[in-house]
Amino acid sequence: MIQKHVNLKPYNTFGIEVFAAGFARFSSTFELKKILEENTFSQLLILGGGSNLLLTKDFDGLVLKNEIQGFKILEETDENVIVEAGAGENWHEFVLNCIEKGYAGVENLSLIPGSVGASPMQNIGAYGVEIKDIFHHLKAYHIATGEMHTFDKEACQFGYRESVFKTSFKGQYVICSVAFELSKSPEINTSYGAIETELKENNIIEPTICDVSNAVISIRQSKLPDPKVIGNAGSFFKNPVVDESIVQEIQKNYPDVPNYLASDGKRKLAAGWLIEQAGWKGKTFDTFGVHKLQALVLVNYGGSTGNQIYSLSSEIIKSIEEKFGVTLEREVNIL
Repeated sequence: MIQKHVNLKPYNTFGIEVFAAGFARFSSTFELKKILEENTFSQLLILGGGSNLLLTKDFDGLVLKNEIQGFKILEETDENVIVEAGAGENWHEFVLNCIEKGYAGVENLSLIPGSVGASPMQNIGAYGVEIKDIFHHLKAYHIATGEMHTFDKEACQFGYRESVFKTSFKGQYVICSVAFELSKSPEINTSYGAIETELKENNIIEPTICDVSNAVISIRQSKLPDPKVIGNAGSFFKNPVVDESIVQEIQKNYPDVPNYLASDGKRKLAAGWLIEQAGWKGKTFDTFGVHKLQALVLVNYGGSTGNQIYSLSSEIIKSIEEKFGVTLEREVNIL
């Protein structure tokens, strides 16, 4: 059941070639338990879609590929529905399934790469919606005890692109299923980004959740490279949240700097804009670089190492600090 010395290139969207000492797949909690009982490695890495990960070295431990499937309705009323999906389900396919059934709330999160299980771990978000907005609960396998624990929204401690599973409980749990509370009476959200423009260009005045999803897909495809064609992990950096005084200082030289109100009276800056202004957009170095259409995306054109991409990200962080006095934080997990 446990394979030895497995190439992880097919299992990470950056397409980085590193090797795992051990590798196993599981499609149920029973299989997961059996694998862990046989495991002799001291380190564990749980993989879903491998879409938010930069591998910089071989992994001297056991990689577990989560392939738990499933989609079911837990509760349903005339207005709402709680659906549960296996953590190994493809996120975008899950979104399309919900839209097809008329369940609203996930449409703005269309075409985000990765698995259902990774969505609460990262508190993924796009176009004005985050997982915490629709999250109901998840079930996770506690590695140390073999027990299944249920986490509600409060227990997950959601933050900007993070949760308790990236902080205090990192490496302690395997997320097995996630439940979302969705609506049968859609409240269409088109105010963020270019969704309204995309809809107008298609002469859509009263959009459905399907229309919003199609608009988001079109926008993402026009800006973001397909990992199947060019290795990448989507947005590499978080949008920085800064004090108002930082924004005012930047506005002295860049009056039109994009910024948005965040929590506690702070402002959120667009990391992609900062990177572009610093001259990084489209820069290529041998077999890796910054994508020509979206400065937030670092890319592997084939054959580059994780360390090369990591070093590039460090240079970008340094240049943004020097130019704007803002420290960028990596969104991608580094191993």
